[in-house]
Amino acid sequence: MTARLDAQFAFLNEADRLKSVLRATTLVDGSRPENSGEHSWHLALYAMVLADQAAPDVDITRVIKMLILHDLVEIDVGDVPIHSANGQAHGSADVQVAESRAADRIFGLLPPDLATPFRALWDEFEAAQTSDAIFAKSLDRVQPVMANLQSGGGTWITYDVTEEQLHSRVGVKIARGAPKLWDWIAAKCALYFRRSV
Repeated sequence: MTARLDAQFAFLNEADRLKSVLRATTLVDGSRPENSGEHSWHLALYAMVLADQAAPDVDITRVIKMLILHDLVEIDVGDVPIHSANGQAHGSADVQVAESRAADRIFGLLPPDLATPFRALWDEFEAAQTSDAIFAKSLDRVQPVMANLQSGGGTWITYDVTEEQLHSRVGVKIARGAPKLWDWIAAKCALYFRRSV
């Protein structure tokens, strides 16, 4: 019992470090960068609120679990903004290897009966092949878009993002898991990009 609790709290204490990982995306009021812990919590809430946008076979409870776990690897790797000059690194083989190593280390802190299913959820999210993971990935792309819209452009200004870049880097993934949601968001983004031209 003691060894199990030691392992569980070692993981939970390590997970606390996610609150210190700053992301490029700001809070919706633009006052400061959000941290990855806040991002994960907000995405879990997105899943609960936007569950009606998911395909009928999506299990929202599994989606929430994925979203809570998906960025824990940033404790070791940091946030790689999709629109930054280093944006090509987002999803690159080097980043994937680093994130996989981080997942080994972080989930490896847990007792095996927790480590195995947690890691499996993380791997499923990364692969984005199941309905649950596809929807989870869509929400992961939606939340920064909404933050940028609410903050007057946010990282789109910082990284000089074009409407085409937004569609190709983000819109495609949102539309894959939540097509009606992307239609609604794309219209709002189009208004923003027309105003900023």
